[in-house]
Amino acid sequence: MKFPDPHEVKARTIPGTEGWERMYPYQYQFVTDDPVRGRYEKETFWFNDGLHYPEPLYPFDTIWDEAWYLALSQYNNRIFMVPPVRGVDHRVINGYMYISPVPVKDPAEIGKRVPHFMERAGFYFKNWDALEKKWVAKMEATIRELEALKIPTLGEMEELSVVTDAVGESQGYHLLKNYDDLINLGIKCWQYHFEFLNLGYAAYVFFLDFMQKQFPSMPTQRVTQMISGIDVIMYRPDEELKKLAKLAVDSRIDGALTNGGDWGAVEAGLRKDPRAKDWLSALEKSRQPWFNVSTGTGWFHHDRSWNDQMSVPLAGIKTYIEKLRQGVSIERPIEKVRAERDRITAEYRGLLPDDASRKQFDELLGCAKTVFPYVENHLFYVEHWFHSLFWNKVREVGAILARHGVIGEVEDVWLLRRDEIKSALWDVVTAWATGVTPRGTTTWPKEIAWRKGVMQKFKEWSAPPAIGTAPEVIQEPFTIVLWGVTNKSLADWAAVQDHKDPSRMNELKGFAGSPGVVEGKARVCRTVAEVSALQEGEILVAPTTSPSWAPAFAKIKACVTDVGGVMSHAAIVCREYGLPAVVGTGHATKIIQSGMKVRVDGSTGVITLVR
Repeated sequence: MKFPDPHEVKARTIPGTEGWERMYPYQYQFVTDDPVRGRYEKETFWFNDGLHYPEPLYPFDTIWDEAWYLALSQYNNRIFMVPPVRGVDHRVINGYMYISPVPVKDPAEIGKRVPHFMERAGFYFKNWDALEKKWVAKMEATIRELEALKIPTLGEMEELSVVTDAVGESQGYHLLKNYDDLINLGIKCWQYHFEFLNLGYAAYVFFLDFMQKQFPSMPTQRVTQMISGIDVIMYRPDEELKKLAKLAVDSRIDGALTNGGDWGAVEAGLRKDPRAKDWLSALEKSRQPWFNVSTGTGWFHHDRSWNDQMSVPLAGIKTYIEKLRQGVSIERPIEKVRAERDRITAEYRGLLPDDASRKQFDELLGCAKTVFPYVENHLFYVEHWFHSLFWNKVREVGAILARHGVIGEVEDVWLLRRDEIKSALWDVVTAWATGVTPRGTTTWPKEIAWRKGVMQKFKEWSAPPAIGTAPEVIQEPFTIVLWGVTNKSLADWAAVQDHKDPSRMNELKGFAGSPGVVEGKARVCRTVAEVSALQEGEILVAPTTSPSWAPAFAKIKACVTDVGGVMSHAAIVCREYGLPAVVGTGHATKIIQSGMKVRVDGSTGVITLVR
């Protein structure tokens, strides 16, 4: 398998974007002027992290990539001492993120790391429930701290109390300090994010490794089915929509919700209807905290929360009301999923050769079931609740920069790196203190206008799924189960890449994410805004999916994604809904078009384009 040289890809600059590198941290650049680093980059395998970033990153939005670059790597390499892998290295080309796990190559060093990992990870596995309770308390405290953080404005004159109370500090100082506090809360949040996450995946990987050694031909999804049917809070926002739909039907106000246009008009009508009093009260209870779920993955500033865009949850409520009117169940088929889970578990346990292996099976499966909820639950606290509040706090910072003429409008703030914003705030604060015009009023507007054009060109660029030198064997477990990158998937991606006319291909291959075979019309949805176009019984084709898309799973027959492995969100949710899924295809959204008839085989990972 041959993939493009990363330096050659970077060298093919998109016309009009020359100099784009200044939009991102310098350590993210592929280099040619450093022979040692350049050789390392060329000989390393890098894959496009489309799981998290299906579109190019705005300069400020890089903050979460920086945060997990640090957090994941430190927990692997400095805290838990994961034996075979250190951290994950990162690079950027045209706004798209490329990552590469850094292995521990020396067998002797791996051996030295094992006892440390067993001691440290073992402590967490043995005390998981108690430690997870502490984690929830820490995260909720961090969220409350974020909510309480004030972004000061700069008035004509400080309050008299600054003098009479001998405060000794100005609003300008607090603006600078609180911006730092805002950024540091974001970084701290991501420190907590990875405290448990890698161990959660590790428990699954340990169980997977045991089962594949016992049953070499067993499909990976059989292992995932053994830990399915577990309730997690990431399903709670969707469950709240179902409750509100049922209450609307019971209260006979469902017509106002389904026929009322946008949320503003619907809400105005409901407030005039005495029958809607209890429903509106229930809505307010649901909104905090459950409507802090993002309309996307939460990784991008434009992924507004349900609370910010009430039309999104309203669309979900409408979907469920229509199903209730038709007498269709809107519940997840959890009992059916659990029955299948228990059947598969008993079948494979019964095939084990002796008591020792059955004991190990029970221990590993029990551990995986204990830790698995965190793998989904952390998403709500971090990528959704915290991120939704964080983005809006940054918008308050943007409003100050716009008020002082440094940027044209609030949403321009995302075109600056986080360190550039700090410099711009210093410019604003010192100019305010002195009574002069900030220098940024003549420097940033031109740069931002140019960056807007660059971002548009980035969005039109087709990022290769992988670059660099493919390894002989991909063994890093998280790369396999989360991103869906294996030697087989690389070969499948390369086959599409090498095809003379991919648009005429009749078959695509990916991971068998959730079992079953269905045929139907495809609906390509790249954003949550496009999900509203989904029709009943269609097959969702997306770069990736996020929890806010949950109502879509009540409509679709199957799901296909460009990125992700057996532990990706799409695969997990489809297993819970009993829907076939093929994930990690690499190219599905580029080849499949809405309206095409496709056959999805979630048991083999094959998608057939029925022409």
